[in-house]
Amino acid sequence: MVTATVTSKGQITIPVQVRQAMGLKSGTKVMFFPNAEGDFVLRVRTGTIMDLRGCLAGLDVPKTDAEMNEIIQQRAFDLDEATKSSAKQVSTEDAA
Repeated sequence: MVTATVTSKGQITIPVQVRQAMGLKSGTKVMFFPNAEGDFVLRVRTGTIMDLRGCLAGLDVPKTDAEMNEIIQQRAFDLDEATKSSAKQVSTEDAA
């Protein structure tokens, strides 16, 4: 197993064995993708669309506009709920 340490600036030096095995050179762009287990997978960005083939494997992608609309609606609801205060609202009628 090869390890690296994150600096206070959030940077790491990729060990030479990993750079060689992945063919990483100075200036190479890499991408991090979360997997189903909550881990992140490192991918080398090569710049062509064909190199992205398979990067979304295993994701449950909506098939219809209706499914996508439902997901968007649920996400908007969740975000709205997350921003609401837990304090109870008092109407002017209750205060009188």
